[in-house]
Amino acid sequence: MTTLLPGIVADRVETKRLRINVLSVESRSDGAPVLFVHGNVSSSLFWQDTMLALPTGLRPLAMDLRGFGDTEPAPVDATRGLSDYADDLAALIDTLELVPVHLVGWSMGGGVVLRHLLDAPDRIASLTLVDPVSPYGFGGTRGSHGELLDPDGAGSGAGAANPEFVRRLAENDTGSDSPLSPREVLLAQYVKPPFVPPHLDMLVESMLSTRTGDDHYPGDAATTDTWPGIRPGRRGVLNTMAPQHFRIDDLSSVQPKPPILWLRGADDVIVSDTSLHDLAYLGQLGAIPGWPGAEVAPPQPMVAQTRAVLDTYGNYREVVIPDAGHGPHLDQPDAFRAALLPHLQASADGTGAGR
Repeated sequence: MTTLLPGIVADRVETKRLRINVLSVESRSDGAPVLFVHGNVSSSLFWQDTMLALPTGLRPLAMDLRGFGDTEPAPVDATRGLSDYADDLAALIDTLELVPVHLVGWSMGGGVVLRHLLDAPDRIASLTLVDPVSPYGFGGTRGSHGELLDPDGAGSGAGAANPEFVRRLAENDTGSDSPLSPREVLLAQYVKPPFVPPHLDMLVESMLSTRTGDDHYPGDAATTDTWPGIRPGRRGVLNTMAPQHFRIDDLSSVQPKPPILWLRGADDVIVSDTSLHDLAYLGQLGAIPGWPGAEVAPPQPMVAQTRAVLDTYGNYREVVIPDAGHGPHLDQPDAFRAALLPHLQASADGTGAGR
């Protein structure tokens, strides 16, 4: 049973695409809507404390993406990049009549809201990207402009998932006996150690709501002769972020340009220029044998890539939160909210993001 904090309520919303689970703050039906979109291997439960902390005048909501939480587990067509999720988001915005909406996307959810920005910028009041996936996807690219390492996308996709972690997810492992248990992955990578977030059991429950398999997490794996031997499949979560499937090179043509706040933890080990989930970086460290060297397979500069693409947009501000990991809303909530709330208010006032 889903754990809800006091003051949070859940509703299943029937949209034209699928039934979506949505959290809201009880008795807060008025105000400017702020819709939170979670990242990979998580759900809307990760946003509850942030939602409760928003002041009156704002209407906090959080959705479960397909295959996570209590949303209908429809399969994911990875060849569309993150567009299955972005189209679901658009359908929810339509159904709940949220335009103009403030969107806050974390990790993979950052890519989802960025995709919606390209599709419908006039529907967005502001955008907040929290440690977002690179606009050139996850794995398999070099340089700030996301050049493919190999035409097959070697080094990206579902084959990059750790099979032991996937097994423990599928078996609803709540323990702490392995560094690959969901609980220990959260404590080592979602937040900066030694921080232990409040409601830890609830967050583990959220991770375990992830559907597993070829249509969900991690997706269907495919092989290639090029190091490290894996390439993207066509189904499931990790393949949606392969560089052939999800790629945003240029935001200069977006009109209008709602203000963007880019928030990131200074010590993020997931979305980083030295990511512990990037097979090229792990190869450089010696953790994956046969690495062909930095000339052939350099680590992906994820942060530099995001900055390069946002520079083509212009109306954005980057805030680095010290002593924070991949989830600064979890391990540095005060600093996170201190950056987020003025951005939401400035957007409502029409004063924009600034640089």
